[in-house]
Amino acid sequence: MAKKKIGDLLIEKGLLTQGQLKECLHFQSFSGQRLGEILVEKEYINEDQLIDTISERLSIPKISLASMVVDPNVLRHVSVEIARRYTLIPIFEIGNTLTLAMADPLNIIAIDEIKYQTGLNIKRAITTTSEIKEAVEKYYSISDSLSHIIHETDESKEAGKKELSEGFIVDSAEADSPIVKFVNIIISKAVRENASDIHIEPGESRIRIRYRVSGIMREEAAPPKTMQSELISRIKVAADLDVSEKRLPQDGRFLMSMDGRGIDLRVSTLPTIHGEKIVIRILDRKNLSLTFNQLGINERMEERWKQLIHKPEGLILISGPTSSGKTSTLYATLQEINSIEKNIVTVEDPVEYSLPLISQIQINEKSGLTFPSALRSLLRQNPDIIMIGEIRDAETAGMAIRSSLTGHLVFSTIHTNDAPSAVTRLVDMGIENYLTASAVKGVLAQRLVRTNCPKCVEEYTPLETLLEKTGLLELAQAMTFKKGAGCPKCRMTGFSGLTGIYELFELNPVISEMILSNASLHSIQEEARIYGYIPLFEMGLEKIANGQICLEELLKETSNIEAFEINSSRKKVTA
Repeated sequence: MAKKKIGDLLIEKGLLTQGQLKECLHFQSFSGQRLGEILVEKEYINEDQLIDTISERLSIPKISLASMVVDPNVLRHVSVEIARRYTLIPIFEIGNTLTLAMADPLNIIAIDEIKYQTGLNIKRAITTTSEIKEAVEKYYSISDSLSHIIHETDESKEAGKKELSEGFIVDSAEADSPIVKFVNIIISKAVRENASDIHIEPGESRIRIRYRVSGIMREEAAPPKTMQSELISRIKVAADLDVSEKRLPQDGRFLMSMDGRGIDLRVSTLPTIHGEKIVIRILDRKNLSLTFNQLGINERMEERWKQLIHKPEGLILISGPTSSGKTSTLYATLQEINSIEKNIVTVEDPVEYSLPLISQIQINEKSGLTFPSALRSLLRQNPDIIMIGEIRDAETAGMAIRSSLTGHLVFSTIHTNDAPSAVTRLVDMGIENYLTASAVKGVLAQRLVRTNCPKCVEEYTPLETLLEKTGLLELAQAMTFKKGAGCPKCRMTGFSGLTGIYELFELNPVISEMILSNASLHSIQEEARIYGYIPLFEMGLEKIANGQICLEELLKETSNIEAFEINSSRKKVTA
């Protein structure tokens, strides 16, 4: 007995009417499309319903690529060009058999071509077109697409070089130039892999493209030197920069949409001996909705921080090195206290995200708009809350202090190793002790630490010398240490993502008196402990205990802490 056709099965399941099937068959007769594609396009059925029916009709297993991790060694059997051309991806290799996830498992041409190229037997599985496209973008690297892009570039040059459009936007549907496609691939892959920066660095004979993922630089591709001029020009035009200016640094930005959300891209150019280097900073707007808990702040500290940031006046600082997440914490804080009843003004360099209900000022030192001059002007705008991007000098520090003492709540960042050091840093800048003691209400210091990959995390024992250095040797038997072993999901690194480690230093009358009497930083730290101050390293131990981070990563970010300080501090906490 002949098997029923797909259309008849869909009608039997009550997913399609006879009239809808007849209409789609008529459309297929002159369009040449597969019936399933037409049914989904017309929204008579969805992709999952189509795949379920085809799987039943052909007795081919249905799989979900979203829940799988594909071994990179399996991907080498099929080039990215073939994967895209036939909408398929290899997923398993067992013995002499290669399993393909296919959107169209009846594509005999694709099966024969891969069987001929690999010499392997082919087994079919079925999944949705959208899942396969997403998996191809996820697993195949930029370098896999490079040869195809170069071929298209050569063809376009032969056809005649096109003029650059002033309205160029990277994610435009009309932007079909090979270089524009390549820029799209570079950016979309960086966003999907949660990269914070894209570095395009010209060398003597090649260009190097690197991503910064979880704080670590990783080489992604090395296009030929011939692509340099057009690649850099496309990005500069998108960011509204002067394409003809190649001798001076430039800064710009542009916006693209990915997966229904806006991605801000900040572009910086720098002339080098081999051409202009470009760094694209990826500012994902989803970070604006991060909660304090998602940033890595525990419940106890979150409660104390919220009490602090809702004070009516004073100076509140966030401390940490470059790329430690200070801006994300500041923006999350502003979102927490933002309301229609408050006039909030920020002075930033640069403005990274546009925030609703908040007036944001972009510093422009060339035109004379500096932090101090902007602060002087905005104080006449009757603000309730002021955010200063960074306290860099004595003049900015003085303006911030004066603003906080005249009834404003002021937020800013400062570069110090820990939270208590921020008050001594202000004194070193020339701020009087009594002003610092009166104005500063609290300091939050932070670091970003790579988190263990949840797919390959396992228990391990750190080196004895490391345990001894950190004062954990005696406690090691009672602690469980975990670390990522490395898997295809994390690219064999053992890490996936970042989390923040925070310490909160709050001023009270006793500590303010110590600042007035020029007490040492060590004395201030010891006194702060009595009132709940816990240093960064010890805050990180909480994340080690729950298996989120490993000891080596914690030490890498808090290596300025001496072992004797850790030991003495822990004894006091235990007592």
